[in-house]
Amino acid sequence: MTGDRPGDAVYNRIALLRAEQGITRRELADALGVHYQTVGYLERGEYNPSLHLALRIAEFFGLPVEMVFSTRPFPRISDAGTPDAPAAAG
Repeated sequence: MTGDRPGDAVYNRIALLRAEQGITRRELADALGVHYQTVGYLERGEYNPSLHLALRIAEFFGLPVEMVFSTRPFPRISDAGTPDAPAAAG
């Protein structure tokens, strides 16, 4: 996760969301009007999106921006349901 300071990291679920919906990096990039490599940089945490791009990505997936991006790492899917994992709200 890049940033000027260690606390500047932005985590995301772009790769997970793409996989769930069967969308390629190129398809997402075309829909957003960015280069497909930009999507790869975002997914790997090598580039933090602008606020405008983050909002457009969230809108593309039909999710609130905080479901796609976070300043803290997202819990791993494999940790869901384990005794030490926090229970999901809902």
